[in-house]
Amino acid sequence: MRVILPVLALGFALSVQLGRAQGVMQLSLKRAVDIALTPEGSARVALAEQSIRVSETRLNQARSAFFPNIDGSVEERSQTVNLQSFGFDFRIPIPGFSIPSIVGPFGVFDARANAQQTVLDFTTIRKYQASRTGLQAARADLDVTKDQVSEQVARAYLASLREDAALETARANVELSQALERLAQSQKDAGTGTGIEVTRAQVQLANDRQRLTVAENDRRRTVLQLLRAMGLSLNMDVQLSDMLAYQPVDTAAVEALLETARKGRSDLKAQAQHEQTARMNFAAVEAERLPSIAAFGDYGTIGRELIGAHPTHTVGIQLKVPVFDGGRRSARREESLAEYRQEEIRTRDLGLQVDLDVRLALDSLRSAASQVETARQGLTLAQSELEQAQRRYQAGVANSLEVTDAQTRLDRARANQVDALYNHNLARLELAAATGAIQEYVQK
Repeated sequence: MRVILPVLALGFALSVQLGRAQGVMQLSLKRAVDIALTPEGSARVALAEQSIRVSETRLNQARSAFFPNIDGSVEERSQTVNLQSFGFDFRIPIPGFSIPSIVGPFGVFDARANAQQTVLDFTTIRKYQASRTGLQAARADLDVTKDQVSEQVARAYLASLREDAALETARANVELSQALERLAQSQKDAGTGTGIEVTRAQVQLANDRQRLTVAENDRRRTVLQLLRAMGLSLNMDVQLSDMLAYQPVDTAAVEALLETARKGRSDLKAQAQHEQTARMNFAAVEAERLPSIAAFGDYGTIGRELIGAHPTHTVGIQLKVPVFDGGRRSARREESLAEYRQEEIRTRDLGLQVDLDVRLALDSLRSAASQVETARQGLTLAQSELEQAQRRYQAGVANSLEVTDAQTRLDRARANQVDALYNHNLARLELAAATGAIQEYVQK
């Protein structure tokens, strides 16, 4: 991963420079997600990667408890000692003779190495295991973040595709209104039409131009949101290479999709790691009640000066048995147990949420497929109605109201088709996210 990411970052930088040089950046869904997942892309991915670095350092800190702790020191001091403070009393019942209780000043030189080594400590073992599980949880969280960012970018990309389609529809409506306005004007010039029909066509044209302006603004807004989700500069201009299209999906049985979701959802895997980490932390606190064994020792030379100093050493082993600490261990135990129970509750709740996500995505997908078919039929009928109304108007057997009504229904039918295609693609995205297949969806 550390080798691949710089290569992706270099390719991303080159593609951005090429897009700026050409003025417009060609962007597919796959490319948009790949850019968002690079270090220069989404900030959420970069933060998740830094969380892994933090977990790695915590693991190294926990591992260090298994190695000896060695310190060295060199000391030279001058001191004066009151022997009476150590319990010595040199009173001698001889008149004129006494032993002084103050000794010094005298010099002391001490060069020494100290070592401590944990021999057996179950708390240290459990903390190391918890840190190792925490690192696995951080890596699982990175996968969750990547899936979430991929879904966010995919949603923004679909919204941009929708506004692209709506913009094309608005332009088609303006072109149709212009053609009908010219038709009304020619009918009036030929003496078979009236001025009100020309005015009615002009009003329709003005309304369609206004909707075109709104569509252009909506398209700019969704593109800005897409660029923000990708972590790109908002000054860039992009052209989407994909388009809204209907792709039938073979929806398997609910239980099969649920099983796929339980195995593939990255958030379920990450939550399992978090629960395991909480369990290991609880075990580490439990182990604080057990005895621990440690070895210690020091070796060095000591004397009044460097020359003539004598070597000395201390070696020992310590057995530490917890007896009473005022209830601190019990309080930490209750705290870690509560945190472990919280993770268990989150795991159960997430399992129920996965079940709900899959079922809702399936319902949305079935409904969206029906909407696409209905919108397709409605568009065909609306186009046929408008063609018949135009022929009747040109033949002089109908007025422009019939054409305007047919045009309005065609506008609505086009908008319905765009909405239906968007809903179907969004439902496909939601099903992929619900079953843990979001990366396969965006890479198609």
